[in-house]
Amino acid sequence: MRQETYVEDMGTRMRAGWVAILFISFLVSVIIIGTRGVSAAGFQPPGPDRYSVIMQKYISHEWWLTSWTENKVVCSFEIDHEGLPTGGDIYDTCGQDIYDEWILTNACPTGSECKGYYLQFIKTEPKQRKVGVQQAPAVVWVTLDGCVPYKSSFRCDNLPTLVLTGEEPIQGEHITGLAGNANGKSFTCDPVCQLDLLPTDSNGLSIEFWANSSYGDSSEIYTARVRVAKSEDPADHSWYADVISSQWQGDPLAGCSQVWDVFPPIGGTPDWLGTPQRSEDLATNVSYEYLAANLIKQNVVDASKCDGSGLMENGLANPCGLETARPAVNEWQNRFDTLIFEAALQTGVPARLLKNIFARESQFWPVKIPGHPEVGLGQMTDGGADTILIWNPSFYEQFCPSNLDQAICKTKIYPQPEEGWQGIGLDEVERALLRRALVSSVDAICPECSMGIDLEKTEFSVGVFAQTLVASCRQTGKVVEMNYNIVTGDEVSYDDFWRFTLVNYNAGPGCLGLAVDGTSSMGEPLDWEHLSTHLTPVCQGALNYVNDISRSVP
Repeated sequence: MRQETYVEDMGTRMRAGWVAILFISFLVSVIIIGTRGVSAAGFQPPGPDRYSVIMQKYISHEWWLTSWTENKVVCSFEIDHEGLPTGGDIYDTCGQDIYDEWILTNACPTGSECKGYYLQFIKTEPKQRKVGVQQAPAVVWVTLDGCVPYKSSFRCDNLPTLVLTGEEPIQGEHITGLAGNANGKSFTCDPVCQLDLLPTDSNGLSIEFWANSSYGDSSEIYTARVRVAKSEDPADHSWYADVISSQWQGDPLAGCSQVWDVFPPIGGTPDWLGTPQRSEDLATNVSYEYLAANLIKQNVVDASKCDGSGLMENGLANPCGLETARPAVNEWQNRFDTLIFEAALQTGVPARLLKNIFARESQFWPVKIPGHPEVGLGQMTDGGADTILIWNPSFYEQFCPSNLDQAICKTKIYPQPEEGWQGIGLDEVERALLRRALVSSVDAICPECSMGIDLEKTEFSVGVFAQTLVASCRQTGKVVEMNYNIVTGDEVSYDDFWRFTLVNYNAGPGCLGLAVDGTSSMGEPLDWEHLSTHLTPVCQGALNYVNDISRSVP
């Protein structure tokens, strides 16, 4: 049913009874930040507390619940949706006793003496009602000043400045000041905080901060961890700054660092976990036998002058076919670089990692290998579809409505409810439908298409596989936490977290969990060197997989 809303009176709203009064005194001593525009703060914020009253137009359907025996109306009510009233509609309006008797009422044949209650439709008419609508709260954004992006980190010639900027989304209101705590020391500033950073230890500086608004409330309390350190290379005199915060607003941070709450290496990530400044810098020129063979088979390359028309008995390209196909192979392996680069910027997944996965999984030829259930550039399976739909809620929210009724997607989550959880999950039929739809969306097999490939699906799949890696890194963090009894990020390096994620992506969380548990049981450090020795025989394939993908960039 179509509904329209309009603001009845922007002035009609409930304000918190709290008025921000800031008692400002200067810091007696400098902690680990400078004091430009910063002074001591004394109060905790009330948090967001704002809404507007709007008038909402809707269609009212009036119903009566009538007694069979007395032909008397025992309850009248209205609903705002099409179709018959639900049990919830009757329970909410008519109460438990009437609902209990109504739910037990059987169909009544004509001429029979019936008991219980029956529904009568009365009328439909347009109406209006007042509705309280939550308004957007004030927010605070975090940036760095004095640094430039460098290998998913930030390189600074001098000690950098952390900048906190408040934003008030309601027209006519404004930020009255910012406040927070840095390692237990309070501060306030107005209108922008500029925190001059000093060197930190490996754990970084912990900051919490918020904005106070003329509306009478504040933003949420946000947090950030900031590390400032010198490179271990004595010839490198730069400072390197890294930030972990949901409020970061700048060039992309190291992928999944916020999920794991772990900083990347000082001085930036290794090349295989990097995203270059331009998509052109992703270009490679690797001789791929499987890719060359398929380009020959699809007549993209004419290798008729080669023995066996450029192909060996096993179906791969022979040396002559590989050399003949080299220009086409180089062009094809780089044709998705722009999409990979854009997906990396959107999701934070390192662009070179994503490209290396495509190279290892399919050699950029997205047609399913006979006898294997995997499909697409990244070789998705039903298990991979499960991973992204469970562990990437924002992707699920976007993908679900295109395959299931929108009302179902709004009220149900993908996984079955966990023990103690009171929400509603999709049933297995709905889950299976979404899995099939997701796998199909990246399956590029198309017999009627040129080269047998649906290029539109292939290009769409680049972003899907990037989102799958986001889901996998979240699942990896949980597997590590559950099987090693640590808070995520306490003992695992950034590089190794990505190696563990590749195990999870390739072999599944069962293989990863067993290896983590084996490492924990032996009392060994949780790093790739030790964990890789605990991969069970059935999971051993992940060892070469990880080592291959984490190799130096070609």
